[in-house]
This record gives sequence, C-alpha cells and structure tokens, in this order.
Amino acid sequence: MPLPDVVVNRSSPVPLYFQVAEQLERAIFEGKLAPGDRIANEVALAGDLGLSRPTMRQAIQLLVDKGMLVRKRGVGTQVVHPPIKRTVELTSLYDDLKRGGRQAETQVLDQQLVEADEVAASRLKVAEGSSVWKLDRLRTVDGEPLALMRNFVPAAISDLSHVDFTTTGLYEHFRAGGIHLRVAHQTISARRAETAEARLLGGRKGDPVLTMERTSFDDSGRAVEYGTHLYRPDLYAYETTLVDR
Repeated sequence: MPLPDVVVNRSSPVPLYFQVAEQLERAIFEGKLAPGDRIANEVALAGDLGLSRPTMRQAIQLLVDKGMLVRKRGVGTQVVHPPIKRTVELTSLYDDLKRGGRQAETQVLDQQLVEADEVAASRLKVAEGSSVWKLDRLRTVDGEPLALMRNFVPAAISDLSHVDFTTTGLYEHFRAGGIHLRVAHQTISARRAETAEARLLGGRKGDPVLTMERTSFDDSGRAVEYGTHLYRPDLYAYETTLVDR
C-alpha cells in the first residue's frame, strides 16, 4: 500500500527518521493507514522518499517498538491497532518537582566512570565495555524518600566528574551544556523492591515499586542517557490525558 504524503525537511534539526515516523504515526491515528494495511518494504520506501535504507529502517523500527506496526515473515510490515496515545512530557523528576514548587533533596550514591555492560551498551548504542558515567541518586521530597534513580551517560557525551547533582538535575546539566533532548523511549512497569532498594526507599523487601526505564535522544539522534528509576507508588504517580478518537 502506498504511504500517505510524507514530507521531510532536511534543514530541520529533527532527525529524518523521526520526521517520517511521526507522520506515519499521525496517519495511523487519523485512519489513513488502517489496521491490517501492509506497507512497502524499507528499500522501496527509502527510494520513494529519497532517504537511505538505514534511515527508513529506523523510522519503521520506532513504530514497531511503539506497537503500531508489526513485521511478519512472509507477509511484510503491517499496521496494527494503535495503543492509547498519551500526553507525556520529556522532563526529568527534578524538573517536575522544581516546577511544582516541592522541597526536594538529592543524595548522590555513586558517580563514576564504568565500563558499559551489555544492557547499557545496547540502549546507548555504544560498544560494550566503553566508558560511561554511572550516576546513582536517592531523591527525597519533604523529607520522605521518593525515588531511587540510576542513569548511564556515555563519556563522549558529557563529563560528569565535576557536576554537583545535589543541586542540579541531569537534564538541567544537559541543557546548560547545549544538549537538547528531542525524543525518548520509555517503559513504565512495576515490581517488588529488593532488600537494599527497600531500605533506601524507607520500606520493606517485597514492597511494590513503580519502575521507569528510559533512553533519551538529542536532536541529532544520539542516545545521551539511559535510566532505570524506582518510585514509591504511595507518593508518586504518572498522570496522562487520554482523548477519545
């Protein structure tokens, strides 16, 4: 099936793959691409749009990851029923608390260069064993432990050695250094806290915790941070706005 009109702006700071994915996502939500519709393969699509095959593959993969497209062997790429679209801002917990006027404090538990393990390397698109900053923090609000946060940042992206994260947030540090976050892949889930985690969060082993895993990308498409965070569900909730189609 031919694609709806897709226009790319090569002078825009938004990565080309993201421009394509965003327009395809809009076409799915508007019903121009219906569940079950098949779209052409990446080679044909890249040729039609004058893009490289890797760029087109990245655009398609982004929508596969979002659950809007599915690849089937022998069938090709098909549109599936889109998930509920949520309004979520690309902000940090530090940004949210500061904006809300809450009294927040941060304890830095670890801040050092380490070798990227398999998971961090995969999320950050770097070689396994390459140098990344590992940043562990405990954030409290009004004296109550709220979140336990671990982030990895490639050493090539930013030097965190002299940053005081008791007084600034990671995203605030990025903005000050001219790093502009453009898009993130995020998964929100839940599990039970382990002993050390529960102790830091003021609870007991086995208590339920909200989990958030996020990889953020700048306006050139580079992965700049990968984070895994735990939140106390009695103090924190994710709020979204759902709109009927």
